[in-house]
Amino acid sequence: MLARLLSSLLNNLHVVERLAESRPMRRAAQITAYALTKAQIAGRDASQRVLRSQTLRQVREEAGRVPGDLGEVGSRLRRVRQTFVNELKEGFKEGSRQIKK
Repeated sequence: MLARLLSSLLNNLHVVERLAESRPMRRAAQITAYALTKAQIAGRDASQRVLRSQTLRQVREEAGRVPGDLGEVGSRLRRVRQTFVNELKEGFKEGSRQIKK
């Protein structure tokens, strides 16, 4: 019964127009648009940081090379790991600075 009542109200053009003109609905739409925009900006920034990442470049370089011996591979992996850890630490520091702002 409740579902039928809601369905008939939401299919009534006059009711929908009145709801759309109400301040709470307009505010909810503004907040939703703001949240979506902020999420898009944050996602774009994160993807740009990943693409500029030194770790990503090193992984691409190492993946394209044929390993000579295991000692060489181990030293390369250590360098990649160290670069990754450093970038992770920098990202945490940057994130905490942004949160404080």
